Amino acid sequence: MTPAGLAIAEEIRDRGPILFSRFMEIALYHPQHGYYRRARRDRGADPFGIHGDFYTATQLQPVFGRLIASLCEQWKSRLGARDGFRVVEWGAGRGEMAEHLQAFHYSAVDVDGGDVPPAFEGVVFCNELFDALPVDAARVRDGEARMMRVDYDSQRFAWIEGEALTGPWQAYAVNLRARIAELREEPEVWLELPIHVAPLLARMTQPLQRGFVLAIDYGYTEREIVRFPRGTLMAYRRHQALEDVLANPGEQDITAHVPFTYLEQAAQSLGLIVSPLRTLTQVLMSAGEPDQFASALQAPDEASALRLRMQLKSLLFGMGETFRCLVLEKPE
Repeated sequence: MTPAGLAIAEEIRDRGPILFSRFMEIALYHPQHGYYRRARRDRGADPFGIHGDFYTATQLQPVFGRLIASLCEQWKSRLGARDGFRVVEWGAGRGEMAEHLQAFHYSAVDVDGGDVPPAFEGVVFCNELFDALPVDAARVRDGEARMMRVDYDSQRFAWIEGEALTGPWQAYAVNLRARIAELREEPEVWLELPIHVAPLLARMTQPLQRGFVLAIDYGYTEREIVRFPRGTLMAYRRHQALEDVLANPGEQDITAHVPFTYLEQAAQSLGLIVSPLRTLTQVLMSAGEPDQFASALQAPDEASALRLRMQLKSLLFGMGETFRCLVLEKPE
């Protein structure tokens, strides 16, 4: 049993079966034993890169950072290039973007806190933040939507059926179940309930007086939910995708695809202007277009130039079509 698993098992013994969001919160963010907390203290537990569990675009430096900086510069000009322009990154992790965004009075916010200015104009940026938020799990069967909880039987964690959904989340689950039924018949459907998405978006954008939000992540629109009748929960360890999200808590990543339609609706409710979803490739192409990627590929020698070209290729033709970008605008 992992240390995080022991903490979860103890809570279940004290309180009974827990919501999956609580399981995921402890597994990822327990102060001592959570997956991401351990990574910050112990480089041997670092989840990123070739020796970790997965890559993100921020590991493809300096090209990714340079292109995001170019995009921020375009937005700064569009806003009028005021001196108070800032870039605030949520989910900053190891701070790999800091070097490239310092010119914009960069602030980093992560699980352990950070510097959130009380009011600013500029850009709120996040890369693979929303997919790491704890979610609840629900199952729709025989026309009834019920919460799925996590229990412990002295040997392993297991799913058990919980209470019936009510209110907005009941309507959310039934709507997505109906979307799936339009194209395929499934005896039961599993769904994730993105309970933290709207509150976090509100926190991120509340101090933004005027500017843009750029959220990069993988996910689905409401029309695309038909691809995921068993839900999107997945664990990652040593670059392998694992279906058992209840195994080895604290020692493997747990993610859920981002429901972009729900995220867009949450943004609209906050008064934000929502641009059409674009792929990461499309956004990076627009970022590099003004100088034909010259500044992103600037290098002191040919070996370095080759490395940068390979990074750009990975971004545009590897991750670029998998990840999507949601751009939101907050008018003055």
